[in-house]
Amino acid sequence: MATFATSDQLLVVIDPVARRADGEAVRIAKDVLSGGAAHTKVCLPDSPEEFARMLSRRGSRRPVVIGDDRALVRTVALLHRQRELAECGLSVVPVGGALSLARSLGVPAGTVAAARAVLDGVERRLDLLIDESDGVVLGALRIPPVVAGSDTAATAEAHPWLRTCQSLVRTLVPVRPARDTPVPGPGPSRLRVEVDGVTLVDLDQPVAAVSVTPGAAGVAEIEVRPASVGAEASPLLASGRIVTVSGADFRYRADAVVSGPVRTRTWVVREGAWGLTLPVAR
Repeated sequence: MATFATSDQLLVVIDPVARRADGEAVRIAKDVLSGGAAHTKVCLPDSPEEFARMLSRRGSRRPVVIGDDRALVRTVALLHRQRELAECGLSVVPVGGALSLARSLGVPAGTVAAARAVLDGVERRLDLLIDESDGVVLGALRIPPVVAGSDTAATAEAHPWLRTCQSLVRTLVPVRPARDTPVPGPGPSRLRVEVDGVTLVDLDQPVAAVSVTPGAAGVAEIEVRPASVGAEASPLLASGRIVTVSGADFRYRADAVVSGPVRTRTWVVREGAWGLTLPVAR
């Protein structure tokens, strides 16, 4: 279902990462939005706390986020925790490094096209995955195989500056494994995956990966890839509204963020839980 975005008063919140990553794209987006809306208030938060404070004081203005996927997810999570997500239509102009989520949701890739969609587009209601800790998933949830040293790898993924430091150390002091020492690789996980109370895979069947994505009409699509020996095993497919994963400690990637480790987590589909301004379908 889609409705035209009616508010001509915009609250443009520019994520600090976007300002550092591509100041020219930020300037172009701001100029297009300011030139096309009746009134535009531009905010330049320097911290997540300031970002949240500015968003909470938006009044009747329609929020527009200029930033990457993390900024988009952060905004949806904040509005959800404030219990204002259902009434607040959101717009985004993707600027930064990680933009695959916004594009997968239908936001134009180009800065000018995305800004024009904010002004001329329609609000479409989209489904959302929400877990018991109030975490949100807009696009895809993935549980990868267990990897030796996964704590270090996940920490580096959550903090890109650490990955840069690790690369520098490897450049200065190259470390090579002994020839007779095998390099550990991904291993299967022992997980129980339940969909609407029905067990899709249990702890006795190791799995290589699990993915959950919001589908349509309040239903999530679940795919479990069993660990195989020899020929590749066919994936197990299911759909449902409530997905519970439990077992040994596991990490999961929700959109652009790595979380965990946890021993159990339940995600519930909320149909039409949030609105995103997208171009009018031609």
